[in-house]
Amino acid sequence: MQLCSVCSDSVPKYRCPACLIRYCSLNCFKTHKESCEPVPKRVSTTEHQGPSHAAGTEAWTPAELLDEEDQGDAVPADILKKLGESEALKDLLRNPHLRRLLVTVDTAENKVAIMKTAMQEPLFVELADQCLKIVEPTDAEDDD
Repeated sequence: MQLCSVCSDSVPKYRCPACLIRYCSLNCFKTHKESCEPVPKRVSTTEHQGPSHAAGTEAWTPAELLDEEDQGDAVPADILKKLGESEALKDLLRNPHLRRLLVTVDTAENKVAIMKTAMQEPLFVELADQCLKIVEPTDAEDDD
């Protein structure tokens, strides 16, 4: 199991967006921030690839963002594409309450606690179930 790159005491929960090291707490982030050396943006040899990427840069690959033990949990790009094409997911994401809930989850420091809270919301559970149907379909769903 990997330990925090700053204090080497705890399991890291976060990753520095600039240099990609893993850290466990706000205190470790503040300590790290003083000596952070950002990884240079990767320059793309192809055209701009969509609204989420700045022109002339390329997204990081899962292998660059995940530790070896986490790479087994990575969802293949073709399956992720199916998530983006799902009309059922698009319909769910039109709900403003769900969108606010997702922002809250995304920005929370304690991801475990906020996920426990979010999983009490039927709308969030519906979203999670719909995602799982696409990512890990059952044999009956494959036949549809």
